[in-house]
Amino acid sequence: MFKARNISVTLLALVLLVFSLPAEEGFAAGGRGGGGPVAKTRAPAAVNPAPVEQVFVPGGWVVLGSDAKEKEFAYEIGGEGARKWRWFDSEARRRVFVKDFYIDKYPVTQSQYHLFVRETGYRYPYISADDYRLQGFLVHSYEEVKPYLWVRGDEGFAPPKVKIDDPVVLVSVDDAAAYCRWRGSSLKGRTFRLPYEDEWEKAARGTDGRYFPWGNVWDGTRANIGQTGPGGTTPVYKYPGGQSPYGVYDMAGNVFEWTLTVDPAGPDRNILKSCSWDDMPGICRGAARHSRLKKSRHILIGFRCVSIVR
Repeated sequence: MFKARNISVTLLALVLLVFSLPAEEGFAAGGRGGGGPVAKTRAPAAVNPAPVEQVFVPGGWVVLGSDAKEKEFAYEIGGEGARKWRWFDSEARRRVFVKDFYIDKYPVTQSQYHLFVRETGYRYPYISADDYRLQGFLVHSYEEVKPYLWVRGDEGFAPPKVKIDDPVVLVSVDDAAAYCRWRGSSLKGRTFRLPYEDEWEKAARGTDGRYFPWGNVWDGTRANIGQTGPGGTTPVYKYPGGQSPYGVYDMAGNVFEWTLTVDPAGPDRNILKSCSWDDMPGICRGAARHSRLKKSRHILIGFRCVSIVR
């Protein structure tokens, strides 16, 4: 009896020791489902039921969009193009009910997407020079696309090493949706997908109607945009001061993000949220929105996933 008790105590101690060990260096503690390498300086993963870095956004009524006062403020800081083309006029003020959901703490990175490509054989992010020109929105030349093109290695194509913790780009809506489905395929009771516009906006600005993830005053040190950034994508954990009320990173700056919401102007277009590394502050508000063709692949566009409990 005494011997058996000693054995039980020893086994319990060993179990506790195993669970107290740190995660393997260079990888998220959440395990394989969360993606690829994670820099040592990345903020700790959020605690949630899924083995990925997501945060919980509680359901409830919320006021989204913008009123006349916010739109005028946006035009004041948005540059001449925004006012000329009336970019923000479509931001209708609305009160909606958003159900509980989890959202990625960071945009999906190049390394996380690389794991998806390796495991599934899905096409890697790419666009040819001809196809890029046919898209029509050519603020950036194809020369500026080249640093984001994946490179061939011994095990196939892989992201540029200097960008592995940056958001993945050059992905269409279908590409992004396929990644989200794959990431949730091994998790029972949960559905992974792209966020709808209302979900994304609530995660970005909370329930108090703030203009930016951090508040109502623009601060260029909190986001990677054209005025203050390096002129390209940056690691997704680089701007902790830009977190939303729920602790979500990069909901202003770095890259635009695909949503599942279809643009009423056409079924072949989806709404984009956030702003990118070359934008003015006005479009970096949580209420800002515009759309692109679903098949678009651009160096300014990335994505993140949400999950819901079935």
